[in-house]
Amino acid sequence: MSVVSDVEEQLAELRREEAADGTPDLRTSVMTHVVWAPPKWAPVALKTLAGLEERHPSRTILLFPEPQRRDGVETTVSMRCFTLAGLSHEVCSEVIELRLGGKRSQAPASIVEPLLISDLPTFCRWRGEPPWGSAQLEQLTGVCDRLVVDSSEWRGLPGAYAELAGLFERIVVSDIAWGRTREWRGRIAELWPGIKRAERLSVTGPKADALLLAGWLRSRLKRDVTLSHRAAKVVSRITVDGTRVKPPRAEPLSASDLLSQELDTYTRDPIYEAAVAAAK
Repeated sequence: MSVVSDVEEQLAELRREEAADGTPDLRTSVMTHVVWAPPKWAPVALKTLAGLEERHPSRTILLFPEPQRRDGVETTVSMRCFTLAGLSHEVCSEVIELRLGGKRSQAPASIVEPLLISDLPTFCRWRGEPPWGSAQLEQLTGVCDRLVVDSSEWRGLPGAYAELAGLFERIVVSDIAWGRTREWRGRIAELWPGIKRAERLSVTGPKADALLLAGWLRSRLKRDVTLSHRAAKVVSRITVDGTRVKPPRAEPLSASDLLSQELDTYTRDPIYEAAVAAAK
């Protein structure tokens, strides 16, 4: 039996079991959510998924590449059901975990594509820095509609932004690091019109967030702005030409909240793409 046939059979059995428990079920999906999670990222990927289920009912395909293991695919299929206010039915999502061993980790699209739900958008959340130009990245960006990354997970900054920009014409790309800066960008914009003469930006926070903020400011002003960066887990302080920017009132969002925001967006963001191009 093929991997796809095995998964479909397991899903059918789970549906029969859910139908037999006496509680009406409503299987609904608004997307297919593909997650590429190398071993070091698997635990956080599962944790983030747990916070999404009620907000984005979907078919989730978790890909765990394990190239050091022998060739083969291990499958685990489950159905997560929950009750929403105002509904008499339980809403159920399907979760398909695929551990891709050896050479099977090099050809994920051959398994993923038959499992995608037709006529619904497909998001690929890539954990860690993608191996640029790899067969895995080429294949998954070929079958998915949107690529969601978090460039704060990358070591190769700012050089990796040039690699990322090479994907913009092939697939819609969004970056959770960019989403985290949304409120700060609003605060900086409040400094207009004085901000148009800005020469120096200082950011205390993750490197990716700082680079994207500087790239955004350069691209909006259409000239160079010098960046000074101090590392921290979250953006906690920004100054422009020595003047401190008022911090946002909102509390930082969780990983699930940040990903949820990206899953509600379907079109290219030219302002983000310009910020990436100007990040250095």
